[in-house]
Amino acid sequence: MDFGKLSDISRADFALPTDHPDTLPLLNRYSKRYKKPRVYIGLPVWVNKAWVGEYYPVGMKEKESLLWYGKQFNTIELNSTHYHIPGPDTIERWRNSVPQGFTFCPKFPQLISHEGPLVSSLDLTATFCEAIAGLEDKLGCSFLQLPPYFGPKQLPDLEKFVQYIPESVPLAVELRHPDWFVDNVASLELFEVLEKFKVSTVLTDVAGRRDVLHMRLTTPTAMVRFVGNGLHPTDYTRIDDWVTRIKVWLDAGLQELYFFVHEPDNTTSPELATYLIEKLNKVCGLDVKPPKKFVQAVQGELF
Repeated sequence: MDFGKLSDISRADFALPTDHPDTLPLLNRYSKRYKKPRVYIGLPVWVNKAWVGEYYPVGMKEKESLLWYGKQFNTIELNSTHYHIPGPDTIERWRNSVPQGFTFCPKFPQLISHEGPLVSSLDLTATFCEAIAGLEDKLGCSFLQLPPYFGPKQLPDLEKFVQYIPESVPLAVELRHPDWFVDNVASLELFEVLEKFKVSTVLTDVAGRRDVLHMRLTTPTAMVRFVGNGLHPTDYTRIDDWVTRIKVWLDAGLQELYFFVHEPDNTTSPELATYLIEKLNKVCGLDVKPPKKFVQAVQGELF
């Protein structure tokens, strides 16, 4: 992910911002409806040749990547849907390739999110929602990534759009225009709309755009997109801070968490995701299954 990427992170302030003042009160309203929280940790891709022989078996065919990914993780940030709407056969193949309990989180197509007013694409939106509904119980939270030029003046367009999304398609919104985060009136109006229509927010943790970490939850579902820097030491300390914050949210009433780990080329994403899962399990008392590496026999080491 190139958004917010810095070539030099030495001056980046990676401190996790404090929660928006309305986040914990929102979660507290759900705390009495207690049920075991659903925690999903995953990556933005399932194909990576570097994982073969490490997280995937030696000799695995690329077409089997999703099958093996589903054995290692319980969710995927489904970015391919940003470029085209999958057909029924593709949806069925995806659904049948992963085990029970796995969820796909599809990104809305760019023809919807980036090509003019959202309300001008309602027919295409209906087609997309119908397509991903075919994932059935393996449909997680979809997300609408709005472009950097989608600002507060376009809130009425967003409000009309989210009303159109069927309740059977959970939705989170990612915002990038700086004005959402400096104009208090705009952000207040935005979050009121999202909360009213039960739309979640996406929190993006990336070096060069700390403002998008607004830390405002509008539903008891949190979606975090974490962008690391090649397993730099700050990747781990940032994850530690997230684990501490997630525990606070879970204790307050968070019902569902989606956390996606990005790294350059995503080669080392599984390693950092494993660290996150093990920390969450220990600190929050969860039982998320971490990925397991394949142990390869080395010639000459039998004795």
